[in-house]
Amino acid sequence: MKKILLPAIFSCIAYISSAQTPSFVSDSLNNYIKKGMKEWQIPGLAIAIVKDGRVILEKGYGVRNMNKPEPVDENTLFMIASNSKLFTGTSIAKLDYEKKLSLNDPVTRYLPWFRMWDSTTTRLISLRDVLCHRLGTKTFQGDFTFWDSSLPRDSILWKLRYLKPPGTFRQDYGYCNAGFLTAGQVLQQVTGQTWEHYVQENILTPLGMSHTYMNTAGIQQRSNVAAPHSNMFSPLTVLPFDQVDNLGPAASMISNVADLTRWLRMQLDSGRFEGQRILPWEVLQKTRDANITVNSRKNNNYPIHFITYGLGVYAADYNGRQVYWHTGGAFGFVTNVCFVPEEKLGIVILSNNDNQSFFEALRYQVLDAYLGVPYKNRSRFLQGFAAKNRKETEAGLKQLQQRVDARNSTPVPLDAYTGDYYNTVYGRIRISKRGTNQLSCSFQHHPDLTATLEYMDNNTFRLTYSNIGFGVFPAVFTLKNGKPETVQIKATDFIEYDAYLFARDPQGLMIR
Repeated sequence: MKKILLPAIFSCIAYISSAQTPSFVSDSLNNYIKKGMKEWQIPGLAIAIVKDGRVILEKGYGVRNMNKPEPVDENTLFMIASNSKLFTGTSIAKLDYEKKLSLNDPVTRYLPWFRMWDSTTTRLISLRDVLCHRLGTKTFQGDFTFWDSSLPRDSILWKLRYLKPPGTFRQDYGYCNAGFLTAGQVLQQVTGQTWEHYVQENILTPLGMSHTYMNTAGIQQRSNVAAPHSNMFSPLTVLPFDQVDNLGPAASMISNVADLTRWLRMQLDSGRFEGQRILPWEVLQKTRDANITVNSRKNNNYPIHFITYGLGVYAADYNGRQVYWHTGGAFGFVTNVCFVPEEKLGIVILSNNDNQSFFEALRYQVLDAYLGVPYKNRSRFLQGFAAKNRKETEAGLKQLQQRVDARNSTPVPLDAYTGDYYNTVYGRIRISKRGTNQLSCSFQHHPDLTATLEYMDNNTFRLTYSNIGFGVFPAVFTLKNGKPETVQIKATDFIEYDAYLFARDPQGLMIR
C-alpha cells in the first residue's frame, strides 16, 4: 500500500533521513504491523506517514480478500466511512467563509420542513449544531433505520422528528450521522450542486485525488478494492459491501492512502498543496475550532487530558501537542486519519476487519514515536479489552445455541407469530413462517436483509441476520390474550446501541 519517496527500487519503505525518523518507525514498524495483523486477524492494511511536507512511508500489507491472493498496496481502495465527515465540514466552512451561508444559520432557513423531536430544538438547530454532534441524541440513535437502508436522503431527515433525544440540546455529545446528511442537503440548497459534485470540484480535483470516490455504489466493480471482513459473530468471513450513499455526507467516500496523503499535506500546510492555495486557512481553522467537549478528564492510559469536536474532526492534546483525527467504521472496515500541525505529522491507516482495535493501537504507536512518549506496546494493551469482549460474545452465542438446542415448544403455534409489526422510527417488518420450525423476518427499508428466528424459550427466538455483520441476538415477543403483540429486535452496537420495539398495532407503538 505504500510507496516510498527515496529509491523505491530498493524498498517499499523509504525514509527521508534517519535523524528525522524515530527508530520505531525506521527499524520496528514493519514487524510490529505484521505481528499485529496476525494477532488481530486483519487480512489487509495500508498505512502512510507524512512528515515535514513529504510522504515518508506508503505501504500495503496483507491481502485485499482472505480468499484471494491479490496484495494490498498504496492504491488499494477502502471505504473510509466517517472520515468523509471532515470533507463535509470543510465544504460548509468554505461556504461560511464565502458568506454564502453562516454556520449559525438555522437549518430551517434552508429546509423549512425540517423538524426535530421538540419545537425549541427545531427552531434553534443550526448548521454548526448538526456538524458537531450536539443535538442531544444518543450516539448512533436511528442508525439501524438509516444505515444500509433504501431510504432516500430527505426521508432520513424526515424521520429525525421521531427520535426522542435522551440528552440535552447543545450540552450533551451524541454522535449523529444524520446531522452530516442534514448539512449536505443544505449545501445542495445553497449551491445548486449535490454534495458529491461540490466536494469533487472544490477539494478532490484541486488536490489531484483522482482515485477517491464519493459514493459506495459499484464499489465491488472497481479494481484494486479491499473486501470487507469481520469475525465479530463468526469465524473471519467476507461481508457484503455497505451501501450508504443515502448517508453520503456522513459516510460514503472511498479512498486509498496515496490519495489521502494529499489531503493530509494540505491540512499540514495551512490549506496549500505543492505551493498552490487549495483552501483559505480560515476555512481549516473553522473546522478545528472546538464546538463541544467530548471528554475533559485525564486519560489514564494515554497522555490526553481533553477531547473536543469541531466540524467533522476530533481534537485532543497528546503529550503537549494538539492532535486532530477521525476514525471511520463501516461493516468490514475501520480507518483512521490523523494530523499534528505542530509537528507537520500526518498518519492514515486503512484496514479491512471491523472487529479489531489494532488500527488505533498503530496510530498511537506512531504518535508515541514522533511525540516522545516512552514505548509501550499499545496493541498488547488493547488486546486485553478485546479478549474480554470476544470471550463475552462467544459465551453469549454459545448460550443462545444451547437454548435453541433445547428444542422447547412455542407457547402458541408458530403461525401466530407471523404478520406485520411496526415501529414509529423504522416502519414495518414482516415475519413469515420458514419451514416447519423457523420464522423469517424481512425489513421494509432493507430489501437485501433478512433474519432467521429460531425458538429458544420464554417467547424468545434467536435472531440471526443474513448479513452476519448485523449480528445474532435474542428477539423477545410479548403476548396479549394468547396472541403475539410486540417483538423487540436488536442489531450490533456497531450500528445502534438500542433495540427497537415493533408492535402489531401501528397506533400503539413505542418509539424504542
